[in-house]
Amino acid sequence: MKKAYLEFVVGLFLAIGIGCLAWLSIKLARKEFFARDGYEVQAAFSNGSGLCPGTLVVIAGVQVGRVRSVGLEDYEARVRMVIQRGVVLQKDTIASIKTKGLIGEKYIELTPGASENCIKPGGTIRDTQPAMDLEVMIGKYIQGNLAKPDDKSPPAR
Repeated sequence: MKKAYLEFVVGLFLAIGIGCLAWLSIKLARKEFFARDGYEVQAAFSNGSGLCPGTLVVIAGVQVGRVRSVGLEDYEARVRMVIQRGVVLQKDTIASIKTKGLIGEKYIELTPGASENCIKPGGTIRDTQPAMDLEVMIGKYIQGNLAKPDDKSPPAR
């Protein structure tokens, strides 16, 4: 009887451990197996590098959604996002790709507008700003092309 109890406890402990590992794996991979309540909107970026399903969508630093998918459509990165119910996006909302820290992971920041009209579920955010390409900026700085003066202006005295 004692042996059966010991085997039961060990099996229960093992099952709990496997369950915890599965939960941790899902959270680290940012996979959503259980649909969250929300609505979908989309945006087109000229450059969507660093975005993938599960990427955070924030307003004022607060998470309001996640990226559902990223795909190529008409030579632009078409990003579909799921936004939490209760979060209202105005028609003139701006979607920007930002970076956490200097070389951190990417996220989408939504800057609400002032329009009285709202984006309906399945709608599109028209104003977008792609991520700043650090390599291009460094290359321009090295070549001295970061801020060229206007050739038509008179020389400084």
